[in-house]
Amino acid sequence: MTVHRLGILGLPPSAVKTVRDLLFWQYAKIISNSAGEGKSNYGFIMNRFKKLQSGEIQWSSSIREYVKEHEQPDSCVYCGSKGDLTVEHMLPRIRGGPDIPENAVWICASCNSRKGSKRLYEWYGLESRNDLPRIAEGKYLKLLYSLHEAGGTLEATPADLCQGCDLGGKCLVSGKLSVYCLEGKFTKPEA
Repeated sequence: MTVHRLGILGLPPSAVKTVRDLLFWQYAKIISNSAGEGKSNYGFIMNRFKKLQSGEIQWSSSIREYVKEHEQPDSCVYCGSKGDLTVEHMLPRIRGGPDIPENAVWICASCNSRKGSKRLYEWYGLESRNDLPRIAEGKYLKLLYSLHEAGGTLEATPADLCQGCDLGGKCLVSGKLSVYCLEGKFTKPEA
């Protein structure tokens, strides 16, 4: 397995130009990992990315995550601990996240407390973006796709997104696409 040099910085390759592309790139990593290739096999990921982009393959339905969630119904989706679980919104309600099953996962009180009002990639950080649990990231990418589609930002580029983003200094790659571009536009709704 090889790590593409841009991947180290949290940046996708130059073929990834829009929000839609970035969503497909992240999902291609999930496909690669599920196929036993890991999330750093650049050639395999690029192949799946191009197939997603062209429509040759589609990402799985939300049923896949539903089934996977129910394989371990008493475990925190983030850390795997057993016990008293609570519903968590991956894109927090305070950030405009919808109160729908596609935005909810079961987690332990400890993870819920640590995550707080952060968005999922914001919480994990750029350096750990490839460590997200498959269930959470799969659901989250599909949710973000639908939110960007509704907001007309699937074809947005960094120039379109940076001005409305509230991640500020956390981004470290301002002006370039990163996973923060997928969620940074979702800020606290105006009162």
